[in-house]
Amino acid sequence: MWQPSTRYPDPAITVLDPRFERYHLFNAAVERIATGMRWAEGPVWFGDGRYLLWSDIPNNRVMKWEEQAGAVSVFRQPSNFANGHTRDRQGRLVGCEHGGRRVVRTEYDGSITVLVDQFNGKPLNSPNDVVVKSDGSVWFTDPPFGILGHYEGFNAVPEQPTCVYRFDPATGQCTVVTDAVDRPNGLCFSPDERLLYVVESGATPRRIRVFDVESGVGGTRLVNDRVFVTCADGESPDGFRCDVDGNLWAGWGGKDEKEGRDGVMVFAPDATPIAHIALPERCANLCFGGPARNRLFMAASQSVYALYVGVQGVAGG
Repeated sequence: MWQPSTRYPDPAITVLDPRFERYHLFNAAVERIATGMRWAEGPVWFGDGRYLLWSDIPNNRVMKWEEQAGAVSVFRQPSNFANGHTRDRQGRLVGCEHGGRRVVRTEYDGSITVLVDQFNGKPLNSPNDVVVKSDGSVWFTDPPFGILGHYEGFNAVPEQPTCVYRFDPATGQCTVVTDAVDRPNGLCFSPDERLLYVVESGATPRRIRVFDVESGVGGTRLVNDRVFVTCADGESPDGFRCDVDGNLWAGWGGKDEKEGRDGVMVFAPDATPIAHIALPERCANLCFGGPARNRLFMAASQSVYALYVGVQGVAGG
């Protein structure tokens, strides 16, 4: 049972490297802002409306939390078993749907535009997480998790390899940027967009890969594939985002509840773990929000948590 910390600094935040000290606000504690989900995922911040959206995948709904009132409500149901979300550079909601096996965009009038639902004439597996680059291109991962049963989507046979895709809304062209990641999951760009981080959920142990993003006459491609972090046995990274200094904040699940590894791991750009934020539930995904983008929102199993930090998240994404 989660209980708010009544002591500052919050013991849930462990500094593992002195580089994190500047981000650690001694009088900011982890807060639980919502609970009652089955599997919380895909948080995304809407600064213009001062609210947070996130997915509750098995309940087939997208939830909403209003910052000023603290009210929690259903934003969309059914959601087509929506998972990961982001916003494009025009502020529109972009989401991955397990049920429709597609990536969609919500227009200003509330209508939904299908961006991608197939590749080479065959349906996608179950788009999982998504980010939008500053050039407007939509990058997403496509593992089979949403079609492995009837809990987070509809049971189906995968017809595609597990790839990371890039979709260009200007041309309508969708391309594979890598098929080398086994069951790619969370993804995000570094602040300068020269690096793309991708969780490899199919590896044992799981790991985080990183690629150089290279743009040229032949288009955009990923090169120099290498391992950024290899997880301890049984530990699971999921969704993540970068701050403006290039640190990677990763949703994390431990092997055993007693080990206290559930929550968020923070890695410096050189892959050194610099902090751990302990939560009583494994964290699937996160985002930065609040008026100054210095509030970390963590979608963790049945609940959503928040923590003010001394750094801003990268804009967009």
